[in-house]
Amino acid sequence: MEYKVIIAALKPNVTDEVVEAAKACGISGATIVPGRGTGMHEAKTFLGLTLETQTDVVFFLAEEELVQSVMAAIHRAGRLDEHGTGVVFVLPVEQVAGIK
Repeated sequence: MEYKVIIAALKPNVTDEVVEAAKACGISGATIVPGRGTGMHEAKTFLGLTLETQTDVVFFLAEEELVQSVMAAIHRAGRLDEHGTGVVFVLPVEQVAGIK
């Protein structure tokens, strides 16, 4: 079976909704790593300090045939049409262990 990893960097307020949307497409789970990031238009200053925007990085391991529907679900649930809400991309997976 062929797999892909879908990686989404999202605003924390949409993470749960995105994970649920991916599960509705057949994904069994996700790994969520809290992070922070900056973007040219997102960096804000307060009293001379730069504030970094909180981000959740979500990893989904997906069977290849699920990738398109999961990407569409993430796009909708994450509101990725709105500026500064996140980014999602897919990478190939060469080997997988621990999946039955």
